[in-house]
This record gives sequence, C-alpha cells and structure tokens, in this order.
Amino acid sequence: MDANKVDAFIIANSEKFPTARIPIIKDKLLAVDESRYLMITSVGLKDPTTMLLISIFLGSLGVDRFMLGEVGMGILKLLTVGLCGILWIIDMITISDKVKEWNYNEFMKIL
Repeated sequence: MDANKVDAFIIANSEKFPTARIPIIKDKLLAVDESRYLMITSVGLKDPTTMLLISIFLGSLGVDRFMLGEVGMGILKLLTVGLCGILWIIDMITISDKVKEWNYNEFMKIL
C-alpha cells in the first residue's frame, strides 16, 4: 500500500491501538495491496474514551464487557452489580488498554 495512505491511517487511528503495536500495524499495512485499502479503512474501531464513559456510567451492569464480546464477564457483572463495585472499579482503570487490544485483534483479523 502507498506509504502516504499508511501514514494517514496511522495518524488518524493511533490513539485506538496500543502504542507498542503501531510499528507492527504499519509494517503489515505497507505489505497489503491497494485493493484492500477500502476494507481496512472500514474496520469499526472502538474509541477508548467513549468506552471509558460507558464503563463509568454503565459498567456496573456489564455493558462495557458485552461491547467487547466478553459475554460471560458481562453477565457476571450484571448479576453481581460489578462484584459489589470491585470489578467495576478495576474495569474503569483498565478499560482503555482492553479496548486498544480489542481494536488491534479485530484489525489483525482483517489483515
């Protein structure tokens, strides 16, 4: 793929991926042909800030875990009100890293 398109994609989406994985993403994108560019740019990446707000306001009901595809933990949080608030607090602290890893894994599935 064209280096300018890769750089533009990285600049636009760098906050949605783990910082340590950006060079890996850049190398993979440079190796991809131009015909897959549209599919790559249409990947639905979750915003870590939005997920943090969802975790703060709806995290005790497990909504944040459901959105990340962790149905079991979502049900556990729903039934126990975030394990009496303990898991809710832990998720508020770690949700940004979880979302970035989820985005990276979803992106790698496309590549």
